[in-house]
Amino acid sequence: MAIKRCKFCGTEMDKRLSQCPNCQRKQGGNLKFFIIGFIAIAIIVAALNQDEPKVKEVNNGNVTTTKSGDVEPSNVDKTEFGLGEVVEYKDILTTLTSLTESTGSEYNKPTDGKVFLQCEFLIENNSTKDIAVSSLISFEAYCDDFSINQSIMGIVDAADKKSLDGIVATGKKMSGIIVYEVPTDWKEIEINYTPDFWGKKITFVATK
Repeated sequence: MAIKRCKFCGTEMDKRLSQCPNCQRKQGGNLKFFIIGFIAIAIIVAALNQDEPKVKEVNNGNVTTTKSGDVEPSNVDKTEFGLGEVVEYKDILTTLTSLTESTGSEYNKPTDGKVFLQCEFLIENNSTKDIAVSSLISFEAYCDDFSINQSIMGIVDAADKKSLDGIVATGKKMSGIIVYEVPTDWKEIEINYTPDFWGKKITFVATK
């Protein structure tokens, strides 16, 4: 068998071969690393380009909409939203509309030293698909930096309002409450809402 040397790597090979087997293996390995690197970069870029929540601030009855590229200086890097502010994320508008304290009824009262805090939300679905809202899965809350759980008894006490659970069809709205049992002297409540599994967390903060 006639032998020749590869002019690139010096490997001996059959003279009849048009390409060096050693160089082909190296090229295959480089291609694999290139593909892996490209996929990793694509994932990072997609994560960085996730939609940021847009704010519609309600001030004295006027609504000021802030969008990417057209943001008021005071709203740059804003991560927390207050009572009455409308937050738009992926065409879903969410508003913490009210906070109402309740001492319960004759047969359904909160723990001594605590009150039921009814947190009412309005969710408007302007997207092109139905969305599911779960008060247990989509929301988490803190009172004065302490983690708190939803109060089922508080929901029972608010018979005139429904819980914030269900399907919101495209173009429709949902209004409902989440109730927490908090100390009577509470100062601040933080409620985090995640509209979807991969979405960003929207944080509402309100003081007493």
